[in-house]
Order: sequence, then structure tokens, then C-alpha cells
Amino acid sequence: MRIILVTGTGGAGRTSVAVGTALAEARAGRRVLLVSGEAGDLDLGPGGPEVLVPDPATDFRREFLAFQARSTTALDLLGAVPFEDAELTELPGSGQVAMLRAIRDAAAGDWDLVLVELPPVREALALLALPAQLRRYLRRLLPPERQAARALRPMLAQLAGVPLPAQWLYETTARWEAELAAVQDVVDSPHTAVRLVVEPGPAAEDALRTARLGLALQGIALDGVVASRVLPADSPDPWFAGLAAEQHRHLAALRELRPELHELPHLGRAPRGAEDLVLLAVPVGEPTAPAEWTVEDRREPDGILVWHVPLPGAVKDALSLVRRGDELLLGVGPFRRAVPLPAVLRRCTVTGAGLVEGDLRIRFAPDPGLWPRTAP
Repeated sequence: MRIILVTGTGGAGRTSVAVGTALAEARAGRRVLLVSGEAGDLDLGPGGPEVLVPDPATDFRREFLAFQARSTTALDLLGAVPFEDAELTELPGSGQVAMLRAIRDAAAGDWDLVLVELPPVREALALLALPAQLRRYLRRLLPPERQAARALRPMLAQLAGVPLPAQWLYETTARWEAELAAVQDVVDSPHTAVRLVVEPGPAAEDALRTARLGLALQGIALDGVVASRVLPADSPDPWFAGLAAEQHRHLAALRELRPELHELPHLGRAPRGAEDLVLLAVPVGEPTAPAEWTVEDRREPDGILVWHVPLPGAVKDALSLVRRGDELLLGVGPFRRAVPLPAVLRRCTVTGAGLVEGDLRIRFAPDPGLWPRTAP
């Protein structure tokens, strides 16, 4: 199963590209699911893809009421008055959670291709980073190993003089952990990639740089870049030709960043129905693997190991590195990620780092107290 997550700049036509591609692939005989909050009312005609429309309001009410039901005992002790379905309204962030669940559910189906329309690029990058971030918070605040001591909780509570977390809290946390892990497995899959849709203009290059850097930090492949609404360059009208020339200057800048640029022509109007949308389809090729984070063993010549982290477009002044236990807290531009160290580097100390043409090279020296000793 291929999963393509479609994002882009606001108003660039990512909905049309996602729908058109899904429609063309379905007509070619593939089993296609389109996940989109904007495509629910479109008439895609016979032979079109299946459409899944995330419903944040319904999803929020269902999950909140289920959590409330599991927490009945604790809420009764507090004297809380439970909510009814009719009085619940979704909270900020419900849309992101609903979209993550939709991605998880889509990946569990029997499809050849899943196309997911994501929000604009910065929101999309934050959304894709969310499962790993929430899992890290849960592990820190409620470590799973504490559950092993549940038989000792009554005694520990008496000794400490304060109540310890109830079993229902750990069970709820375990359920959240399982759901987040399922979503993260989809995001991290080698069959999942992101497609960026931009309209040639001042914001296009910035969006591409942002997407390349944010996706590289998360280890997600950039499937392709689509330049939409491209005007013909040979118009006899001076005003129209000026607009086209401006677009083509930006197209040249985009090709410098991404030579494999797919261009879609401007239809001269908003898409009108399925036949127009098919004209905006972008072919689905083989999966694109993200650049690997590799460890280079240079102990023999230099006494160090080097962790190569590909960060295309990164600049030195916008980088930050902090070692915390078995994690590396890595910041690049507006993005932050806590990255687990490879096992071999956990027994080392960080001695320095350098950025060479988008390749962050972090140097580690073996810690004599932790590194296995070689026989004399």
C-alpha cells in the first residue's frame, strides 16, 4: 500500500491535485481511498475513489464520552457532574486528532493507494510530528514500568501520605500509547511520503525549503513537488506575458531546489467536475526513500564515531544540539525533535558537530567507562 500525504501552500490547489490524482488512479483500476475534509461534496462520478471525510466534532464527542465512562469511579469521588452528548462541543486541536485517526484507519484498510489531504505545510509538519511528541510526554509523565508496582500502591500510598495514580489512568495511558504508536508506524513507514503543492510565486521557494528541512528532521520522504496553475509563456498580451515571466522565474528557482519538478497547467478557471480534476492528476511512481541517518566508524584513524544527519537547507546559526541521557535534542530553524541515540552512541560522549552542505556531522568519542575493553 502506498500512502501519499498531500500538503502545500494555502490556495495552491492541493485539494484539486489530491482529488485529481485519486480519481485518475481509481479509473486506472487501482483500489484508492481519498482522505479529505474538502472532497466530501464533490461528485467524482462512476469509477472514482472511496472518500473518507474526517469528522472532528463526532470524533471528539465519541472519545470524550468513552473517556468519561471509563473514569466514572474517579469522577464520582470528585463529585463531578458528567457531560451529555448534546452539550459537548469540540476543542481546539480536535481536527488534528481526527486527521491522525483517519490516517491510521486508512492504513488498516485493503487499498492499493491512499491519498491524504493535509493542511498547509507548517501545520502538516506539526501534525506529522505530533504522535512521537505525545508518546514521549506520556512515557516521561507515566512510565510504563510503574505499572509493575501496582500491587505495592496501597502500601506506598500510606507511606507517602498521598494517593498514587489509579489503575484506570495507566490503562487509559496504555490505550493512548497504542493508538499513537499505530499512527506513528504509518508516518514512519517506507511506503509513506509527502507531496508538496505550490503555486509559482514568492512563497513557493520558502515552502519547499521548509518542507525539505522539516521532513528530513522527521525522517519522512518528500515524494514530489508539484507546481500548480502554471501559465503559458508565449502569450501575445504584454500584461499576461509579464505574469507568466514572473512565474517562470520562480519555477527556475524551484528547480534549483528540486530538479524533479512536476508542472500542472492553469485551466483558465476553477475545476468544474471530474473531467477537469483528472487533468490535474500527478502520476504515482515508486516510493522515495528518505535519506538515512548513518553512523560512520572512524575509531581506527581518529578515535571517534560520526553520526550523519541529513538536513538539506539547514544553516549553522539556526542549529542547536543538546545531549540529554539517551536522547539528542535537535533544533533546526523552527523545528525541534528529541531523537533517540543509536545504541552504539549511547556509550559515547558528544565531542563536537559540523554542518557541511546540508549534512550535520555529530562527533562522538567512546566513553572508556562504558565501552567494551579489547583484549591486550
